[in-house]
Amino acid sequence: MEKLVLVIHVIAALGVIVLVLLQHGKGADMGASFGSGTSGSLFGVSGSANFMSRATAIFVMIFFATSLTLAYMASHKDGGGSVVKANAAKVLPVNPVGAATNTAPSETKAIPK
Repeated sequence: MEKLVLVIHVIAALGVIVLVLLQHGKGADMGASFGSGTSGSLFGVSGSANFMSRATAIFVMIFFATSLTLAYMASHKDGGGSVVKANAAKVLPVNPVGAATNTAPSETKAIPK
């Protein structure tokens, strides 16, 4: 199930990227009227904004829904949970058996004046 949601998530992300790059900005018509470009588009002059903006909104909603679904699946995975809570239960001994300890007497040296 997670792989299916991930595939839909990637397709929605690519769809958003493509649709955003295909749209022209609000200032593009102004430049086209003065001869610096063409104002025609793939879906017509007025229909492109409606189709492109609706398609982008649909892909963004799908992307948002799959993002929340993947986050929920990741947090409720078996054996998952918080790393902090899992490691907090482990108590390490201060001086494990067989470990070398620094029990040598400290040497005191006089500091020359």
